Amino acid sequence: MPDEFKLQRDTTRAVHAKALLENELLNEAFATLEESYIAAWRATRHDDQAGREKLFLAVNVIGKVKEHINTVIANGKLAQAELNKLHADADRKKRLGII
Repeated sequence: MPDEFKLQRDTTRAVHAKALLENELLNEAFATLEESYIAAWRATRHDDQAGREKLFLAVNVIGKVKEHINTVIANGKLAQAELNKLHADADRKKRLGII
């Protein structure tokens, strides 16, 4: 049987994650960082391979953070659907006198 506490926690985390993605200041920070990393990458000298690789990784980390937040949201949606099913099943059993 699914852990209702974990499902509720995942649902709550999804609400917080969605708020993060909708947060104007956080989106501005992501965009500013990405722009500055790309500008710095373009300004590297031709022989600065290590510098370019570090900046490339920095840009990709921003995408990974966004991806993680979206995963939390998706997991929360699945958890909410599971909670809804659990509650519907419990209500059905209650109406039928099984509980």
